[in-house]
Amino acid sequence: MPKNPILRGHSRRLTKHHKIAIAGVSALGAAAIAFSAVPSSAETTTSEVAASTQQVVAGSGKIENVKTSLTDQLAAASVKAEAIAAQQKAEAEAQAKAAAAKQAAAKAAAAKQAAAKKAAAAAAAKKAEAARKAKEAASRAAKRAALKKAAVKKYPNNLDGWIRESLAIMKKHGIPGSYNGIHRNIMRESSGNPMAINNWDINAINGIPSKGLLQVIPPTFKAYHVPGTSWNIYDPVANITAACNYAADRYGSMDNVNSAY
Repeated sequence: MPKNPILRGHSRRLTKHHKIAIAGVSALGAAAIAFSAVPSSAETTTSEVAASTQQVVAGSGKIENVKTSLTDQLAAASVKAEAIAAQQKAEAEAQAKAAAAKQAAAKAAAAKQAAAKKAAAAAAAKKAEAARKAKEAASRAAKRAALKKAAVKKYPNNLDGWIRESLAIMKKHGIPGSYNGIHRNIMRESSGNPMAINNWDINAINGIPSKGLLQVIPPTFKAYHVPGTSWNIYDPVANITAACNYAADRYGSMDNVNSAY
């Protein structure tokens, strides 16, 4: 059967609807041929052929309508597909933005946590340093208190106490002497009287009498005075210490003095 002229150039784009329409047209054409082959009057044949032609023309209109409908459907489908793609793209972008925001928030939270840890570590270090300094200050204060206590050690207010206190001061200043050497010379010079004064020897004649436990003249007391002791020549500790300082310079030690010096 020859191809229908209406279908020329469209064979590559036939859809299911096109195929159905073509099948209908073919069926109508075959029916028309069948009727024309049956013996009958010329009038009957002519009217059947006309009816078939009208049906073919009507069938062609239907094909055109189907084509138009398919084109509209394809256009609508294309628009719908584009809308779906656009929606999917928008959703993907929104998800990406949400993921980026979530990542940024997590990063910010991590940074904040790290900063908090760093600040806590710095505060702990500062607190530890303050505690260390306080401990060191307390230790120094305790040492100063101990030294002060040792420095203000109380000695009996008698000959024994005076000699022992003088020996402690002499030790700090590197002045030699012993308890026995000092005690022996004190007993010979003043019998242990801190207010003793010699008014008869050559020093007294010269107007500078010897004074105190170890009978020291004022110029010698002043020249050999030891820091930390009284400037009063009658003070027992100051007198003993100055006399021992003089004896160390003149005789090597008070222990080497056995007579007037």
